[in-house]
Amino acid sequence: MLIHKPDEALAIRALKSAAPYIRLYKGKTFVVKAGGGVFGDEKSTRALIEQIGILHYFGVRVVLVHGGGPQLTELSDALGVPTRIVQGRRVTDEKSIDLTAMVLNGLINTRILALCRDLNIDAIGVSGVDAGLVRAHKRPPVKIDGTDETVDFGFVGDIDGIDTTVVRKLLDSGLMPVVSPLSADENGVLLNINADTVAAEIGAALGAEKLILCTGAPGILERVDDPGSLISYTDLRGLERLQREGCIRDGMLPKAKAIDNAIRGGVRRVHVVSYKAPEGILGEVFTNEGTGTLIVADVNALTAAEQQVSGTEVSSAAHANPAAFKGA
Repeated sequence: MLIHKPDEALAIRALKSAAPYIRLYKGKTFVVKAGGGVFGDEKSTRALIEQIGILHYFGVRVVLVHGGGPQLTELSDALGVPTRIVQGRRVTDEKSIDLTAMVLNGLINTRILALCRDLNIDAIGVSGVDAGLVRAHKRPPVKIDGTDETVDFGFVGDIDGIDTTVVRKLLDSGLMPVVSPLSADENGVLLNINADTVAAEIGAALGAEKLILCTGAPGILERVDDPGSLISYTDLRGLERLQREGCIRDGMLPKAKAIDNAIRGGVRRVHVVSYKAPEGILGEVFTNEGTGTLIVADVNALTAAEQQVSGTEVSSAAHANPAAFKGA
């Protein structure tokens, strides 16, 4: 029987390559948002939390915000409660809000915390209700763009403000907050809020270095049905163009709005990566090449060196092979 030793030199080279990024990001705040799709598969969930754990071990102050859409839909179907989603946002009636609390604050949040315990990550579960973290009001009926239809989203909230006191105290204590996006209005009425929106607002309020959105797609695609059309990076003008041209639609619409709000709110860089890639987050953060899509305020504000890719100037829409621009 032949036994092959691990390639120690390869591991050491990888650590040396990551070292500059580890120094750069130690003590910085990252907000990571994971959609509910990842939590339907035990292997994918573990791979995601392991990556987040490595960030935590390296001294990055990580806040994890989670969704739970697929699990909520599954439970709703099982109980005969109809599901309606308009432009990527869920309509939440009186029955649905109770199910939302069960799934988000109970099932998903607790399972994440249990896995964090297994991986020796010091994590604490909170929701937008806790200590007034997310202050919100019930969304009034909304007219859908391009139609004559007006939709009442029910017990869905729009954010008025973020009080980061509880999150900062947890981070200062070396703990990782795991945040459910459920909130309540000033009268204590529970409200469902899109997790991308919550993550973006928390990121802006904390002055986060990065907002990382983990999705089922490889990143933002030029052509929705073509994974090979991955956009390595773009800026807010490029994001707007993609929306105009219909490249961003359905569930990506709330993400695009969250990205825009996060960057305009002061988050330096936003990354959209796949939770299906075993090293999607780490490859995006600790390598020049990255794995998904990076969005910044304006690529023209980058240095001359950052705006050059193999001698080709980066446009404000998108480009491939990002070199030094991607990771830092």
